[in-house]
Order: sequence, then C-alpha cells, then structure tokens
Amino acid sequence: MTKKDKPIAINVDEIDMDLMKERTTDLPGLIEYAHSIGGFSIIPTEEGEIKGQAMSAMKEQTDMQMHQIYEQMQLLAKQANKLKKRADISIEIYNAHMRFKPVMGKVYFLYEKKDNNKVLSMVSPNEWGNSMPFEKFIAKVKLLADHTWEILEEDL
Repeated sequence: MTKKDKPIAINVDEIDMDLMKERTTDLPGLIEYAHSIGGFSIIPTEEGEIKGQAMSAMKEQTDMQMHQIYEQMQLLAKQANKLKKRADISIEIYNAHMRFKPVMGKVYFLYEKKDNNKVLSMVSPNEWGNSMPFEKFIAKVKLLADHTWEILEEDL
C-alpha cells in the first residue's frame, strides 16, 4: 500500500446529519434523484393527483346519473303497472254485461254476480243499500278517451 492509497480520515463533526437524513431512504425507488450509478432522476408530477381527482369526479357523476336512471326506471315500471292494470280492468269490463252505452268521462261501477259473471252499472254500492243484487263490488271506474277504464277505487 502506498501513501496515495492510504485511507483519508473522515471528520464526523463536519457531516451534516440533517442533509444526510434527507438524502437517504428505506425506499430508494421513491426519491426524486438517481440513487445508483446509471440511474435517472425521477421528477414528481401531478399526474397521479390529477388522475385521482378525475376518477373521483367521474365516479360521483356516473353514480349520480345511474341513480337518476334508476329513479326513471322505477317511474316507468310504475306507469307500466298502472297501464297494465287499466288494460286488465278494461278487458274485464268489456267482457262484462252492459245494458247501456258508456259515456267517456263518466263514472261507473263494476260488480261480480254469484255465478262469477261481471256487470257494469251506473249505480254505486251506496245507492243499492241493503238490496245490492251482486255478490261483490269490484271497482269504481271512469271511461277514458282511449276506451280504457281508469280505476278510481277498487275492492279486489
């Protein structure tokens, strides 16, 4: 070993420990400068933050729109059920005995006889009193312009 190869003594008092602490890490892949020979600097960008905010906003918007569509679907299902019920009662009425021509916009009453035949009447259950000639009252209905019947009151 020559004099040139002799190790140089390190003066520990001259070392800036705070700076050394900043420049060391347990996770070298996360520091912003090259940590090995041939390494390259990693410059942090706001890309991750931008993407995170965009994903959060996108999720909030799509959740809100999905909820709105769900509410619309519920409304459409309710309307479809109401229309189906109107069609079903209309079929029952057109299969029932009618001794008059119904007028649009007027209210009528559907009854069932003991033999399960149905009858459309202009007389309400209250008007029959104790002498109602039918087995049961089915529905109070109104004839609409499209020739379906709106159920105003029912006892099914």
